[in-house]
Amino acid sequence: MPKTTIVAKLTVQDGSQDAFTAAFAEMLAGVEASEPGVETYVLSWDKKEKNVAWITELYTDDAALEAHGSTDHMEAFGGAIGGLLAGRPEIARATPVAGKGIEL
Repeated sequence: MPKTTIVAKLTVQDGSQDAFTAAFAEMLAGVEASEPGVETYVLSWDKKEKNVAWITELYTDDAALEAHGSTDHMEAFGGAIGGLLAGRPEIARATPVAGKGIEL
């Protein structure tokens, strides 16, 4: 089964970067503790647009992505960031086909 990549763009309100980063750290702790199907889970802040967060995710398969979406820590993350966002997240889903650092 092919792996699945998610790239999510989330724009936060001015002054919310630290709170968003803290919420992501809590989410990441849950991912690391209980989701072996998550191979990569990274938060990056855009260098040009200070309020834009990028979350890059790599899953072993679609089942791992589905499991991720139903976790308690995902629900808590959604609740924690809801008031921090300046709009709806933009989420792209893809199948990786080549790259350095991943086994396909």
